[in-house]
Amino acid sequence: MSSPARVLVVGDANPDLVLRGDVVPRFGQAEQLLEAADLVLGGSAAIAACGLARLGVPVALAAVVGDDLFGHETLRLLGEAGVDVSTVTTRVGEATGLSVHLAVPGDRAILTLPGTIPAIDADAVRAAVRTVAPQRVHVASPYLTPAITAGLPGLLREWRAAGIGTSLDPNWDPAGEWSALAEALPLVDVLLPNAAELGELSRVSDTRVLQHGAAGQGVPVARHGAAELESRPHLVVKAGADGGWSLSPDGVRTEASGLPLETIVDTTGAGDTFDAGYLAALAHGVADESERLRWAAVAGSLSTRAAGGTAGQPTLDELRAALG
Repeated sequence: MSSPARVLVVGDANPDLVLRGDVVPRFGQAEQLLEAADLVLGGSAAIAACGLARLGVPVALAAVVGDDLFGHETLRLLGEAGVDVSTVTTRVGEATGLSVHLAVPGDRAILTLPGTIPAIDADAVRAAVRTVAPQRVHVASPYLTPAITAGLPGLLREWRAAGIGTSLDPNWDPAGEWSALAEALPLVDVLLPNAAELGELSRVSDTRVLQHGAAGQGVPVARHGAAELESRPHLVVKAGADGGWSLSPDGVRTEASGLPLETIVDTTGAGDTFDAGYLAALAHGVADESERLRWAAVAGSLSTRAAGGTAGQPTLDELRAALG
């Protein structure tokens, strides 16, 4: 059996402070008592990288942290998870990003201090690719890393020319604008939004939606030249507790359900672990799309077993056992 393909994940890495219980703030100096508080590894890119490592995929992370307590803890947790952190840059005198999650059953609000998260740029990513020599690059949280987003179309063209596979999880745009990715979308091999993100990407003014069949689902395609206009990503959409679905560039739709669990502790990072499951299936050479999607949906489900984005992530053996 051949070794799994090496993956470089690009984007955000920071601690998450996950609060559960009476988390809806009431001002006026009202003191509220929580049920639980956990300081865990956060950042969409970092969580996806850890998920890939747990699933037996050699993975490195390109990100920026500060030379502070949060940065040191982020690097420690990544290293313990088996992620190669040689391409993570540490900035002296700058604060590591931080996200505070106010978690309620089935939903959460997120407050984020960007800190060093936006500091990574296209040149740093190029250097990481030279160092790691990956077979695939996965980009996460591009709206939090504007310097990467600005250079992403060029990077994607370079990677395509070099035969490097690509994937993108857009995550949410805090500015609510969404158009920054328009030129990059048709250059991505695999696009991994959730349903809400897909809807936002599909409505921006410089994209159009290609309809496929009675399901009426669409793929955003940017208006940037005739050749790229007909280039469509393989769309893989997260659907929460319902699992997920995918749409190939030629319009073939596939669906997979998640794994029913009696108790859901925390949904933080479930979408990032869904990404990791799908990309791990690709890295391990899984050829069947329904099986790849099942890897993603079940991995995402299992990740909700524990607090934070990484504690519940399955190992490869656990995932295969759950798949039956």
